[in-house]
Amino acid sequence: MPIRRLPERAQHDRADLYAVLDAMWVATLSVAVGEVAQSVPILYGRDGDSIVLHGSTGAGTLRLLAAGRPATVCVSTIDGFVYAESLFDSSANYRSAVVTGPVEVLSGAAADAALLALSERIMPGRAAEVRPSTRKELAATVVLRLPILEGSYTVKVRDGGTGETPTTDDTWTGVLPVHTVFGTPVPEVDGIPVPASIHARLATGR
Repeated sequence: MPIRRLPERAQHDRADLYAVLDAMWVATLSVAVGEVAQSVPILYGRDGDSIVLHGSTGAGTLRLLAAGRPATVCVSTIDGFVYAESLFDSSANYRSAVVTGPVEVLSGAAADAALLALSERIMPGRAAEVRPSTRKELAATVVLRLPILEGSYTVKVRDGGTGETPTTDDTWTGVLPVHTVFGTPVPEVDGIPVPASIHARLATGR
């Protein structure tokens, strides 16, 4: 999918796409319903050259995708606000990716593997600390795979400062960085030690 506005911000290698996808956890999932675009936020994970999605078998958007409607998955994050000498020239540093195409409904061992890959992306190490999913839980879950095909994605990155030469001495210009960080774990039940998977996330920030 070509980027026509500000094409200099486009990234073209799959490594660039994967870096953006792997930096985030929530996507906007869209599907066309007649003349209306139906969009929902959804947790996702990249597994190799595909995006894994899952949800309730009763979810309308997922049912439409499972029936053959093409999907559009969009992820984005703000890395900083760029303060220029005017509001017109002010901007934001960001990363974004859009992937489109038909999805594949997974079942059996393929669905189990995809769910594990998604779990490791969203809550790394957690699968080894909890009970296995029951048959009833798995039966109520639809697992979808969106292949990342050539020509089916776009990636844009904006970073740096204003790119302008200051014309005044009394207007502050620069970048206000934005970061996402983990806070202190809040237990549901007191007295149970924080698991290793959470300690690892606190240590790495991922």
